[in-house]
Amino acid sequence: MAWTPEKQSLQELATYLKDALSGQDQNAQRYATMMLGQAKSSPATANYLAYILSNGPMVQGLALSSADNILVRSSAAINLKNIIRAHGKAYSESHMAFIRSAALSSLQDPNSQIRNFAGSVISEIVQKSGILTWPELLPELLALAGNDTGNVSRESQEGAMSALSKVCEDNKQSLEKNYHGQRPLAIIIPKLLDITSSPDAKVRAFALTSINAFIPQLSEAVVASLDAILTRLFHLANDSSDSVRRNVCHSFTQLAEVAPDKIRPHVAGLVDFFVLQQRNPDDPDLALDAAEFWLSVSENRCLCPALGPFLGQIVPVLLESMVYDEEDVLRLEGDANDADQEDRAEDLKPQFATTKNPRFAANGHTSTNGQVSPGSQVASRDDIDDLSEGEVEESDDGTEVNLEDRWNLRKCSAAALDVLASNFHGAVFAIILPYLTENFRHPDWPNREAAVLAIGAVAEGCMDAVTPHLPDLIPFLLSLLEDREPVIRLITCWALGRYSSWASHLQDLEDRKRYFEPMMEGILQKMLDKNKRVQEAAASAFANLEETATKTLEPYCGPIIRQFVQCFEKYKDRNMFILYDCVQTLAEHVGHTLREPELINTLMPAIIQRWAKVSDQSQEIFPLLECLSYVATALGDYFAPFAIPIFTRCIRIIHQSLQDYMKSINNEAFDKPSKDFLVTSLDMLSAIIQALHPPKGGELVATSQPRFFDLLNFCMEDPSNDVRQSSYALLGDCAVNVFPQLQPYIPTLMPILIRQLDLDSINADNVEQVFSVINNACWSCGEVAMKEGAGMEPYAEQIYERLLRIISNPEVPASVNENAVIALGRLGVDCSSSLAPHLGEFARPFLQIIGPFEYTEEKANAFLGFNRMVAKNPQAMEICVVEYFNASAAYARHANSDPGRKSGESGVLAASFQQVCYNDLSITTPSLRCVL
Repeated sequence: MAWTPEKQSLQELATYLKDALSGQDQNAQRYATMMLGQAKSSPATANYLAYILSNGPMVQGLALSSADNILVRSSAAINLKNIIRAHGKAYSESHMAFIRSAALSSLQDPNSQIRNFAGSVISEIVQKSGILTWPELLPELLALAGNDTGNVSRESQEGAMSALSKVCEDNKQSLEKNYHGQRPLAIIIPKLLDITSSPDAKVRAFALTSINAFIPQLSEAVVASLDAILTRLFHLANDSSDSVRRNVCHSFTQLAEVAPDKIRPHVAGLVDFFVLQQRNPDDPDLALDAAEFWLSVSENRCLCPALGPFLGQIVPVLLESMVYDEEDVLRLEGDANDADQEDRAEDLKPQFATTKNPRFAANGHTSTNGQVSPGSQVASRDDIDDLSEGEVEESDDGTEVNLEDRWNLRKCSAAALDVLASNFHGAVFAIILPYLTENFRHPDWPNREAAVLAIGAVAEGCMDAVTPHLPDLIPFLLSLLEDREPVIRLITCWALGRYSSWASHLQDLEDRKRYFEPMMEGILQKMLDKNKRVQEAAASAFANLEETATKTLEPYCGPIIRQFVQCFEKYKDRNMFILYDCVQTLAEHVGHTLREPELINTLMPAIIQRWAKVSDQSQEIFPLLECLSYVATALGDYFAPFAIPIFTRCIRIIHQSLQDYMKSINNEAFDKPSKDFLVTSLDMLSAIIQALHPPKGGELVATSQPRFFDLLNFCMEDPSNDVRQSSYALLGDCAVNVFPQLQPYIPTLMPILIRQLDLDSINADNVEQVFSVINNACWSCGEVAMKEGAGMEPYAEQIYERLLRIISNPEVPASVNENAVIALGRLGVDCSSSLAPHLGEFARPFLQIIGPFEYTEEKANAFLGFNRMVAKNPQAMEICVVEYFNASAAYARHANSDPGRKSGESGVLAASFQQVCYNDLSITTPSLRCVL
């Protein structure tokens, strides 16, 4: 007997569905959401939802308006999809059979929105239950979409093909699998190619969308049909539908990436096709898809050379597309002088801690949390999801994406020009030079702006060709900084930043005064422009200049910092983030120069004043702490007057974040706090401990409340890789700088560290991240071993076992191997008796890994420990004595190349080499004595 709903329950559910999506009555909305949540626990709810979705006329009879009818049925589909995702596997076959039937029948609904939602439900069912639980689905969808009976309605064809495209997109891997000797995709692809001949443009477009879902994987079925796919694409290139041609563009772009040999013979025809599509005046999305082909092919080493003969066609269309369109001109023209206006909440982007570079003992220094300066406004593409017609684009956190941040035809064209310039250099500049000459002084600002964008885009690729023109170009660009249109000032700041490398590396002092100083001053002045977007562009450009000029900026630190201080006074919240980047980049590159009292007394009060305004819960704390970390490193012990309140606050933030996390674990009503609060606070503590003289840092650690190492204990076991990576960096810094305070906690912390060294903690989803954590754990282990000495004996065996697995595994990155052998060698300095019996197991990989990298104090420590192990077990070296001599000779050459290394620890190590070679290994050959 067919399932039928109870009318009263149906009416109540429909009311809840309507109220849940209605914002008119918030109380009703909350109550409806609560009741829907409770209803999800009943299996019958899924049937009710499926019934509402598939019975439009019946829902109309529930005293709903036409608009509410669609709203209720759409809400039913959304809730049904979520219920299937959460509980689908628990439903009986009879329940699922009803839901499958209702979803299929909804594909014939006259309303396209309902058909679309039905397709999403069908795809979710396949994802949850697998393709084999619904074997009749694919044949039925293909038959409907292909109008096999000849009497399938247009709506049903479109609905079926739309659903099939979702199934293909969401279930690529399962459709490519072999089921009893047959792959579903081997049947689907040929049928989809047939459906691309449908008289319905939407069906043709959906069919191509489905095929495009499989091209990147280049599965067997796609390879077998490549020639047929190309034949259909060339035919559809002349399709009257813009939507179909958009999908043709997608297809060719993907094929260029995975099967360039198939594309290369057709480059001439493809150039004509894509130039024509990019010039389409009616469909900007089609033009963008065409422009992306140039970007993709330009980045393909195999195909890019084939574009050379056609640059004369390609570059002009890119230049045309870089001019703002009429809509943008109306939006941007006469942009307001808004520097004094407060930012809106929606103007503030979510902030995240930057990914930290792992610590490297092998390089002789610890790396800082380097952050890439704000990039070109054209050279990168954000991942933009495909949007349904009329849908507003939103960021991951639900806020609407700023129009200027969207990937569009203008940015894509400039990015493609950038890559083409990097490949063809002067040939590209020769084409754009007449365009620049014509448009630099064009009366219409959009043309001037596009010309500046073009000269900035080719800066890296065409530098040799542009350089002879720079003595005239730079003064001209500087003059544009005073243009009345903010958009011109903005793009000029960016372009100057692209040429800052040339100006900052000028050797002649007169040239530097003529070009570099005016460029620096011009960008600095625009950091206080009356327009906030110009301020942001100028700050970004100045950060780029700092990256290229580095120590060249040392004589100019005074005026730079004074300008920064004015920015701290004037900037609203949004631009503070890029200002922090400017400050930290300056600190990174001029370092100790900032220790001048005048500079400290100018800069630090401005930063501390802002520090006091930012709450512990604000995301602004992330870039602020990163900035302060660099400043602390640059100032060293001169940071001491500011250290106590910053250190104390970081401890408070860590403690609060850990408490909030535990609350969220024990009670789902609490949101999990961002791990970036922990990461940036841990990194700030590391910077302070490294910067201050050890007694001062030790006092801060010793008086911390809650206790410093209790908090670090929790952080070292945090589920977040980023938190653990920063935690082990902090542990190593404590071993180096505040070991007396760390030592009592070693029995508690060392077992945690040993567990982190276990390669079994790695899974396929986070390999790179976990290796960064293990890298820091190895580094900190070596630092603790050097300070704890013989006290490491209780842990030596366990540490050895894990380090051996690391250095013996070919999948482990070189940097991790280097830190592992350094830790192993340093452990051997005072625990050689425990490790010497194992020497035969690790001597060869140890020497192979440690040999190539340059002399460092850590390497010297590791060699010393290794030699002490050899002295206790020389027989183990029989298998690799040649490698030992080679490594020791290479070390000696490095050490002797620097006379300053011949005393102290270097002398102790040299003596240990002699002891091992002349006594323990009984080697007395004159040639070796000369080497040593």
